Amino acid sequence: MPLGQWPLEKANVWYQEQPWLVGCNFIPSTAINQLEMWQWQTFDVDTIDVELSWAANLGFNSARVYLHDLIYEAGAAGLKTRMRSFLNIATSHGIRPVFVLFDDCWNQNPKLGMQPDPIPGVHNSGWVQSPGASKVTVPSTWDALQDYVEDLLSSFGQDERILMWDLYNEPGNNNLGMQSLPLLQAVFRWAQAVRPLQPLTAGLWADLPELNQFQLSASDVITFHNYEDAASLEKQIVYLKTSGRPVICTEYMARTRCSQFETHLPVFKRLGVGCYNWGLVSGKTNTIFPWGSPKRAPEPEVWFHDIFRRDGTPFDPREVEFIRAITG
Repeated sequence: MPLGQWPLEKANVWYQEQPWLVGCNFIPSTAINQLEMWQWQTFDVDTIDVELSWAANLGFNSARVYLHDLIYEAGAAGLKTRMRSFLNIATSHGIRPVFVLFDDCWNQNPKLGMQPDPIPGVHNSGWVQSPGASKVTVPSTWDALQDYVEDLLSSFGQDERILMWDLYNEPGNNNLGMQSLPLLQAVFRWAQAVRPLQPLTAGLWADLPELNQFQLSASDVITFHNYEDAASLEKQIVYLKTSGRPVICTEYMARTRCSQFETHLPVFKRLGVGCYNWGLVSGKTNTIFPWGSPKRAPEPEVWFHDIFRRDGTPFDPREVEFIRAITG
């Protein structure tokens, strides 16, 4: 068991104690990215409260939520205060978060302060990497990242309201590839040195064999992303279950790629796999638009991600009834 990975028995006992985990990747509709969500000037508790109530009404019991190292660097105490506020709100709705610490996706140069307005029609036009490409490959910049990991996991590592720590989203994305492996390995070392009561993971997402092998060898529970059809999903689950560890899908649901609630939730439920679709409320992230959508594209007839409009009405009422039925 390299690097302090949980024994198989511990991982499976933990998973057996959980309900069927069903949730979404969550950011309030008023935030364009992780920085706007967590900076004190734009931390929107009212919207978070309302929108998590809609998630709970679907039968969701968890939410995957991205943090950002720059928020911690700007004021550790403030971030932790806002995390406690978020946990209080989530708990009031019966939702346990999975916190994501790092991310190689989208814009490479995150900056604190006022965030840009969304580019009309463009999917995730303002989402930012953490820590950003200029730091991923420069170990001399990692002391602050180590402080971020160790302090948050020490501060919240015994808080049972938190379900899990997802240490690094899609390592190697944005053409970083194997350049992200050293930081990924370091993040696991830092986290495992603290060893919180919650499991640690980093999800498989692409055909990157060396990264995938490390993630499988280090994660307490196996997580993965799948935006393909139901046959692909089931095939991947069957393969990942050969590890003997619990398996959870931390990203799925892209309607125009044949990844839909009606096709995929029955597979997850039948195979005992937790699942988190991308998105809840259509907002500043523009994730109703598909990857690669052009500027000023009109609202698509079929949304890519997300479930509700900002007024709480669903994109597809029949879809919402299906979710409530299967989670109920």
